Amino acid sequence: MLILQLGFRTFYSLAAIFAIAAMILWLLAFAGLSGTGEYLYGVAWHSHEMLFGFATAVIAGFLLTAVRNWTGLPTPTGAALAMLATIWLVARVMIIKGPAPLAALVDVAFLPALAIAIAGPILGSKNKRNYKVLAIILLLAVLHGVFHLASLGYTEAWLSRTTLFVSIDILIVLMALIGGRVIPAFTRNAIPSATSRHAPWVEVITFVSMILIIVAGVLRAFWPAPPMLMALLLAVAAAAHAIRLALWDPVKTLHNPLLWMMPVAYSWIPVAFFLRALAAMNIVVAGAWIHAMTMGAVSALMLAMMMRSSLGHTGRQLVASRTDMAAFLLLQVAAIVRVVASIEAGETYQQWVVASGLIWALAFLVFVLRYVPMLSRPRVLD
Repeated sequence: MLILQLGFRTFYSLAAIFAIAAMILWLLAFAGLSGTGEYLYGVAWHSHEMLFGFATAVIAGFLLTAVRNWTGLPTPTGAALAMLATIWLVARVMIIKGPAPLAALVDVAFLPALAIAIAGPILGSKNKRNYKVLAIILLLAVLHGVFHLASLGYTEAWLSRTTLFVSIDILIVLMALIGGRVIPAFTRNAIPSATSRHAPWVEVITFVSMILIIVAGVLRAFWPAPPMLMALLLAVAAAAHAIRLALWDPVKTLHNPLLWMMPVAYSWIPVAFFLRALAAMNIVVAGAWIHAMTMGAVSALMLAMMMRSSLGHTGRQLVASRTDMAAFLLLQVAAIVRVVASIEAGETYQQWVVASGLIWALAFLVFVLRYVPMLSRPRVLD
């Protein structure tokens, strides 16, 4: 089957279809018209499935394809890829249907299985640059396990919420790491006049600030950082990401939608950190930064990368169609509406949230209609 030919074909298709289904189910639950299943409930289910369902599927599709290119060594295809996809898919169903312990066990198995799948080529190539990616996947796997232990009542309940927030932060480290590789490279390759570059001091501040934010999140239950100190740290992270993005010369990409999508998506990271700084001072609610980071940064970066890599790896021209632009812009509108809902909606909050979710699901429906047929067909001849 062509859909099992390479990781991006399988997991991009699954992730996009699941994105639509999971969002619709969440909106029904949010409106009080449905439940979310036998194991996780309400916001816990929504948060977990967006992070460890949707996002990890996109990450799997990207890494199973990218690691092959980075190392020149094979990653799972065919039956091995089908087995990996089956673990992910069965976990999605079991978290809704139960039983809870078995659902947790199957779900926890996915990230270690992904780590094993990419560890062979990464370690075999002896390219230490890629060890960081493997370490992040393993760290997410550990946090995921702790989340389920807490959700099942085997350890402190507060750990479920803490591990979700720390996992978001680690996911942003992964986004920043990969974004820092591909966004400037794509820009330089397509636009010779672009001055995309990295400044070592900016890279240090960017990643050190994010690591400190993760440490503060882990220690929060034992030693909550003073609000002013936390706000300052978050503001530094926001500024560092903004400067980092500016150094990539994103203005030069304005004539090429497939290029500017990723800088636009990345720009949500400094926005989210700034909103998080305001939230630390109780100026805005936490929902504003959470959705700026997840809907704005993570979803948009993933959608832009899914479109670009799908076009490239199926042998098509790296040119965004009007359909691609519509999907990406719908996602931007969804993120803006959701963030504004958290800050300003008031009595109309529920309507704004539902509108945002429907627009977000529509963006992925557009992707599914255009790309799933493409991902199921042979590569276009060069």
